[in-house]
Amino acid sequence: MNAHGKSHSPIVPAKPPNKGDGERSGSYGKPQTGTHRETEETAKGEPKAGRNERRSTAEGVEGRGLAGGNLRQQTMHRTRSREGMPSALERIGEAASRDKDVRFTALMHHVYDLDTLRRAYYNLKRNASAGVDGQTWREYGEQLESRLEDLSGRLKRGAYRAKPVRRVHIPKPDGGMRPLGVTTLEDKLVQRAVVEVLNAIYEVDFLGFSYGFRPGRGSHSALDSLYVGITRRKVNWVLDLDIRDFFSTINHEWLVRFIEHRIADRRIVRLIQKWLKAGVLEDGQRIRTEVGTPQGGGISPLLANIYLHYVLDLWAHAWRRRSGGDVIIVRYADDAVVGFQYEAEALRFRTDLAVRLAKFGLELHPDKTRLLEFGRFAANNRKRNGRGKPDNFDFLGFTHVCAKNRKGEFEVLRRTSRKRMRRKLKAIKHELTRRLHEPVPEVGEWLAAVLRGHFLYYGVPLNFAALKAMRSHVAWHWWRTLRKRSQKTRLTWNRMLRLVRCYLPAARITHPYPNVRFRLST
Repeated sequence: MNAHGKSHSPIVPAKPPNKGDGERSGSYGKPQTGTHRETEETAKGEPKAGRNERRSTAEGVEGRGLAGGNLRQQTMHRTRSREGMPSALERIGEAASRDKDVRFTALMHHVYDLDTLRRAYYNLKRNASAGVDGQTWREYGEQLESRLEDLSGRLKRGAYRAKPVRRVHIPKPDGGMRPLGVTTLEDKLVQRAVVEVLNAIYEVDFLGFSYGFRPGRGSHSALDSLYVGITRRKVNWVLDLDIRDFFSTINHEWLVRFIEHRIADRRIVRLIQKWLKAGVLEDGQRIRTEVGTPQGGGISPLLANIYLHYVLDLWAHAWRRRSGGDVIIVRYADDAVVGFQYEAEALRFRTDLAVRLAKFGLELHPDKTRLLEFGRFAANNRKRNGRGKPDNFDFLGFTHVCAKNRKGEFEVLRRTSRKRMRRKLKAIKHELTRRLHEPVPEVGEWLAAVLRGHFLYYGVPLNFAALKAMRSHVAWHWWRTLRKRSQKTRLTWNRMLRLVRCYLPAARITHPYPNVRFRLST
């Protein structure tokens, strides 16, 4: 409620208070309070959650420990007398944590700070593709300090201009093409600086079941949470969600309104609007964009999380508190899995969610959104009704299967997705053909690096057979390629096995059991 006792709508930002409102808080600007409430149910007169309740939004199986990452980085030089002082970003996070309604009015000076820009530059990928200006990371670094000072001055004066995004297309697993945006190096640099500042605020707000593109969290955190939720909670039905063309359909007007719930610094908001309106450059023509944010931009993942936080997360969390059975939620970007105890609630959730998303210009993918019976009782129930084995679902590159361990207890078996494996092997085969006449040691070292990366991601417990199969397929493709180097080859399979043992690492499990790691991290 505001100072006059009136409640604000969660989707229409309140007018910023006068300069005299709020109190000065350190170097991060003027926090303003009493500007909005986070869920639409509050606006409709439904019971409000108390502040303490809203702070503990994550359920037990979705541990939400505050990710450190950017919050621990410094935005000012430290002397010995200041060793015990919190950094500016830490103070921003503390202010955001104390009051979920605070609006920050002075953040821009953290963005154009030379230390922030310099840190953002060194955190960029060295070999990333160049944008429309053709400037690479190394070229920009040849006169780094002078260019950073010039960039800082333009940001301070408001003279910074965002450049259009160069659009490229990559194949999708379903056979379509995914549009990616390649931003200029200077835009990447400023976007990373803005993300570092905004993360200090939004990491406090984001709920525990949101895992995509967040500091200190990743895909395996989401996989662990899903495994523990299915095995520890009364989950009998799983709704596998996918939002159709999410990044291409984000409504700019709604996004800016959501950002203004927390950010009252008009310079930050205008900076984000510049990136949204910069457009894309495709086939030499500039196309202006009215909706969407380009995938590949440094600011896009954070903007996507902000959008889904207000559209999906807060709504879903309020929905499950009113449900009659257990409900678990795990979201990674626009992919989400929701587990239910009762089928009727799963069907009602899907219907309500479709209506909710439509209000904000989003739509569930009709082919990729599925409701399936899955859980500890699924196999017995389907067998008793003569419906065969439970269906499987894919999430973050793994196929989840209802199985039993050696003791006969329920187990969620996670195997490498066949689509992912076939796509990876196809790419390896293409690259081996390109490297046909390169020295064997060089190709062997490259294949070893590829397999090590594969094992680091897919090396989860009970997935050893798929890892071993991947290594065998790679060895076979390498053997076929080497035999093409000469019409009179004498490279038999037995001789090839020597190369395999010499160069290709053995398959191995690289991750602990999810319940063990989840308990330690929660």
